[in-house]
Amino acid sequence: MMRTKGFAPEFDEGSRVLILGSFPSVKSRAEGFYYGNPQNRFWRMLSAFFGVGLPRTVAEKRALLHTYGVALWDMVASCEIEGSADAAIRAEETADISRLAARIPQAAILCNGAKAYALLILAAPELAPRAKRLPSTSPANPRYSEAAWHAALREAFQRQ
Repeated sequence: MMRTKGFAPEFDEGSRVLILGSFPSVKSRAEGFYYGNPQNRFWRMLSAFFGVGLPRTVAEKRALLHTYGVALWDMVASCEIEGSADAAIRAEETADISRLAARIPQAAILCNGAKAYALLILAAPELAPRAKRLPSTSPANPRYSEAAWHAALREAFQRQ
């Protein structure tokens, strides 16, 4: 199995919330940007929270993130994987999340799913107080809750 690399972090110094996923899906890797599967609820959830139209292109997605101070990265920098499921991730190399968190120290950390949260706690336990585990926005997750995401985003943006 070939080793596959994830994406670079998408952030700027004004990022107020850091959302961590596990690893890009097959469709995201084909698009070359985060949450590229149109069935993933991430972009619909985020655009609904901010009350803006759904971004369609990578440029529109980046603009939404930077306009509202949202940073994205995945906990797995590279791995062996077949398909998109978190359970298929093998021989992972975790991202240097501590380094990124130091560059945006005011940012709350929201983990998109159990795998992202578990990897964060293992790789950077010092960041646990800043982190919150949320239900994955993946179309495969029947326990997804837009209300939980919106509540966490409200809390994260209000505490700043």
